[in-house]
Amino acid sequence: MQLEVGTVLEGKITGITKFGAFVELPDKQTGMVHISEVAFTFVKEIRDFLTEGQTVKVKVLSVGEDGKISLSIKKANPPAPRAAAPRRAASSGRPGDFEWQSSSSSQSDSFEDMMSRFKAVSDEKIFDLKRSMDNKHGGFGRKPRGGNGPQ
Repeated sequence: MQLEVGTVLEGKITGITKFGAFVELPDKQTGMVHISEVAFTFVKEIRDFLTEGQTVKVKVLSVGEDGKISLSIKKANPPAPRAAAPRRAASSGRPGDFEWQSSSSSQSDSFEDMMSRFKAVSDEKIFDLKRSMDNKHGGFGRKPRGGNGPQ
């Protein structure tokens, strides 16, 4: 059977290495799925995603002149639609928790309106952070330093 680039097939995992997995295709051909083509997320340990003997759907990426077949599992299986992350009703007050798409704002807000809201929230957070740091360190200039100052 002549394989064509873009063909989606089912195969069986016959071996797993640090860099990928070998897949037995129909007609006893063998191809390899590189670790970067296993999943849509970062794969550190391939055995967390695949096991020997597992049947997988693969897409043919390339067939080399030397007969090497490059395969992809992630391109054969479109990513699952992301579920909308639940929105927080209020910010936790930590830096970086700014709600970029506020549920209370309408699409008709101008860029200037959005920037002024962002600046106001940012200023509040910086003020809170400075106040928190002053409380932790006792503030600056509260205690007079002894020694060389004016008498």
